[in-house]
Amino acid sequence: MRTPHALLATAVTAAALAAAVLAPVPAAGADAVPPPGTYYVQSAVTGFNAAGTSGAVEQHRPRGDEDRQQWALRPDGAEHLLENTDSPGTCLGRADDQARAVACATPEARWRITPIGADRYTLAAPGTDGRLTVAPKPAGAIHPAPLTVTTTGTGDLAAWYLTPVDARGGDMPPRERRTLDQVTFLTAHNAYANGVDGGFAPPFVDLFPNQSRGIQQQLADGVRGFMLDIHQTPDGAILCHNSCTLVRRPVALWVDLQRMVDFLRAHPEEFVTVFLEDYVAPQVLRAELDRVQGLSDVLYRPDRTGVRENGWPTMGELAAAGHRLLIFTDHSKDADRSAGLTRDSFGVMYQREWTVENHWSMGPGVGTSDWSCYSRWHDANTLVPLTRTEPGFRPLFVMNHFRDAALAATAATDNAKLADRARRFCQPAARKKPTYLAVDRYDLGDPASAVAALNTYTYP
Repeated sequence: MRTPHALLATAVTAAALAAAVLAPVPAAGADAVPPPGTYYVQSAVTGFNAAGTSGAVEQHRPRGDEDRQQWALRPDGAEHLLENTDSPGTCLGRADDQARAVACATPEARWRITPIGADRYTLAAPGTDGRLTVAPKPAGAIHPAPLTVTTTGTGDLAAWYLTPVDARGGDMPPRERRTLDQVTFLTAHNAYANGVDGGFAPPFVDLFPNQSRGIQQQLADGVRGFMLDIHQTPDGAILCHNSCTLVRRPVALWVDLQRMVDFLRAHPEEFVTVFLEDYVAPQVLRAELDRVQGLSDVLYRPDRTGVRENGWPTMGELAAAGHRLLIFTDHSKDADRSAGLTRDSFGVMYQREWTVENHWSMGPGVGTSDWSCYSRWHDANTLVPLTRTEPGFRPLFVMNHFRDAALAATAATDNAKLADRARRFCQPAARKKPTYLAVDRYDLGDPASAVAALNTYTYP
């Protein structure tokens, strides 16, 4: 399915992370500039952060406290300054029509910050209509890095979040009153690629399983999210990595889904999510789901329960209704419309409509890693920033934390750093807590402690 990379900071234990969230930071009012503090200046369009680099200020992928992306906000008369925390005395400012790092004592460092609703702000040069703006996207390209100061054609490109570095909400409500988007679930990347339940890849590739325990043991161990690759064969939708050619004893999708449904029947308070990397026709997938006994009794349909208008239900409401299995596909809905059958018509949700997700890899199996947290769906044709929200609805956040190749020693090290990356890098990048923490070899490095820590508090 997707793949991971290594981490640069020291491990944070569950206790340390839980302790770090006890003192809440005041939330910014909708009609006020946020209070003094340390913030990311984050584009409302791309989700990228303003970063001071050798005099220039550009938008870069969110990288926590690396890459000169943190700015100390403080009032200066009627205006505000944003001082770079890595370069005292240097502020986010401007020179002519370009964003620049300038001396905080100069007039070019001051900004008139104006709320524009939905936690968004404009940053304007005092006495002018020039506003800090992401450069427009060239046709057929992704958004460039430059930030400009311009008076025309800005629109949402001039809208910014001032995202607190350490945003914290309150204590987590009791289990039954937690909404689905408040909860974090341990998630197994390529859960089927375990070498226990059956074959999953051609020879040699299957020497590097992403997990070491079968699906039933994963459920028993507390895994509640399962990333599965399905390919089409004469036998239906089969779980294989890249191809089912030469795979020995592959497992059918319906077999693993039946294991999950049986588990949910035996544990009426539990909730499970399946993510399909989906290479089958919709008719084939529907036929595969029809083989799962009791699936309709537990299948959760957010498209039929007013989620987009009213937000996610509580875990108690889901349990009471029996809606405890959510299935996503990464397939294209437009392609399915062309084929004459959409997957959501039989209960499989299109992931891009309901979630956001960071890039799938942190780098190769060994060596350097990239902790930056940015949208997987960001290219010349698509831009779904991690910060995406809608009135009354906040997408679930899938946080990928793994590398290109699943090596046990690397996974153990990376998983030990999961809590740190979630708190310092990905939570502020998405402006929400991760709902799903997806890892290789969940049995190594204690990623469950990161899940436990995130489940002690809410994001404001």
